Amino acid sequence: RLLTGFNRRHHITPLLASLHWFPVRFRIEFKILLITFKALLGLAPSYITEMLTPYEPVCSLRSSGGTLLDVPKSRLKSKGDRAFAIRALLLWNDLPEEIMLADSVSSFKSLLKTHFYRLALM
Repeated sequence: RLLTGFNRRHHITPLLASLHWFPVRFRIEFKILLITFKALLGLAPSYITEMLTPYEPVCSLRSSGGTLLDVPKSRLKSKGDRAFAIRALLLWNDLPEEIMLADSVSSFKSLLKTHFYRLALM
């Protein structure tokens, strides 16, 4: 508001949309998903890559395409679901498949930003 001269009584969402900025929650989720994507490509440290295991259903299903990740159970719902090992997998499994199947980091970033822009500002 300081940079654009908006009154403090105006809503901030139109300003964020005009600047192509995301709310804090979406910026955090963007970083988490970017680290997850890099880990799946082998571009992240091994301790992060070890947290990610592909989902393998017990019987043959349509969802056994290999893009979903197995989410372990957390003991604490309030704090346990905030851990990277849980939150990253939940966010990844909620993504549309076209974003999961991106072929490079730059295309993944572009698709993810477009997806978040639609969710946050429209």
